[in-house]
Amino acid sequence: MQQVKGGDGMAVILLTDMQRTRAISVVCDEQAMQQIMMRLQNPEICRTMLPEALLGLLPSKYEMMVFGLYQGQYQVVLMDEKGETARLRMSDAVLLMTMSDIPLYIEEKLMSRQSTPYDETATGIAIPINTMDVPRLKTALQRAIDDEDYELASQLRDEIKRRSHPSATTTTL
Repeated sequence: MQQVKGGDGMAVILLTDMQRTRAISVVCDEQAMQQIMMRLQNPEICRTMLPEALLGLLPSKYEMMVFGLYQGQYQVVLMDEKGETARLRMSDAVLLMTMSDIPLYIEEKLMSRQSTPYDETATGIAIPINTMDVPRLKTALQRAIDDEDYELASQLRDEIKRRSHPSATTTTL
């Protein structure tokens, strides 16, 4: 997890496949980042916190699946053994995964399309444009213009335009 410089409280979580060869970047807000970091840094202390205590009382087994990307947000569903489901934000799914033994899966086609090769020694993390919300795209567009990075500005502008007409670009996986 890395905080984005100049990102207005934005952080990026890097999730890898089991072999640690491919990774996807997940954008999250400052509050989610703080909750995840607290649990990663102090797991013993967090075991007695209310969310963890409530998780321990749940009778069913659960799993989470990342199944798509819509309007810059990964689509995640939490499912119990009876097939009951609830939708989650991706950052909340990562938080739930850190708090419990609930596994997080991603559809193979989505992982293939969204992932990049994982490099443990990398000093930066790429954020795919299609995983940023519109306000962040607009902020990034203004920064690209200010930095005279017109190629990036063009890509950002095109993604913002695509978002204003989502039915033309939405596909079912």
